[in-house]
Amino acid sequence: MTVPEPDGLTLESLSVSYDGVDAVSDVSLAVRKREIVVLLGANGAGKSSLMRAAMGLERCSGIVRLDGEAFGFRPAWDRARRGLAYVPEGRRMFLGLTTRENLEVAARAPAAARHRRLDQVLAIFPALASRLDARAWTLSGGEQQMVAIGRALMQAPRALMLDEPSLGLAPTLAHAVFAALRAIADGGVAVLVAEQNVREALGIADRGHVLTRGRVCFEGPAPALAAKTDLNTLLLA
Repeated sequence: MTVPEPDGLTLESLSVSYDGVDAVSDVSLAVRKREIVVLLGANGAGKSSLMRAAMGLERCSGIVRLDGEAFGFRPAWDRARRGLAYVPEGRRMFLGLTTRENLEVAARAPAAARHRRLDQVLAIFPALASRLDARAWTLSGGEQQMVAIGRALMQAPRALMLDEPSLGLAPTLAHAVFAALRAIADGGVAVLVAEQNVREALGIADRGHVLTRGRVCFEGPAPALAAKTDLNTLLLA
């Protein structure tokens, strides 16, 4: 069991079940500030359920803490206000809005703070600077993923969870997204990523956890996980 850390995101004995079937069973992990932790596992291993439970979108047992504060039964919108951001699989753009509008819709802050946060997002994703007035439906898949991540950053989160951020992206775009996640973590955010692009994710992560049938079957430093000769077997279990 991972020892909870006071700074960052901590999940303690989290369990999620659907109709009596366990999707996540007694999972504990900690993501410190300036750290990336990657969740690996096959489809159905429990990665998405774990993140949704941490965000307050699924009923669960266990404890979710952010910088030492337990969320209890706080709803998702309150967890977001307190500094936990979540980028679900699928981007979920407001297709009729511009890039700027998609970004600013998530910022509950005075104008000066919104402008400052927008500048920070554009520093991480400079490709969006020339696309601010473009409708979201005209953006490429990679640009939409950048907007989805940038929208979460407009909340000025202390911890950021992302579900399959490289899904459907060309290798060069996926690489750019992973590089951006490393920059976000280095800026002081705790980053938890669920991914099936194993090698790319481990290349930017500090630590990793492999989930099998809702349980952690291996955890450790990213280089040790990447070096495991039976990694593919674990991921397909």
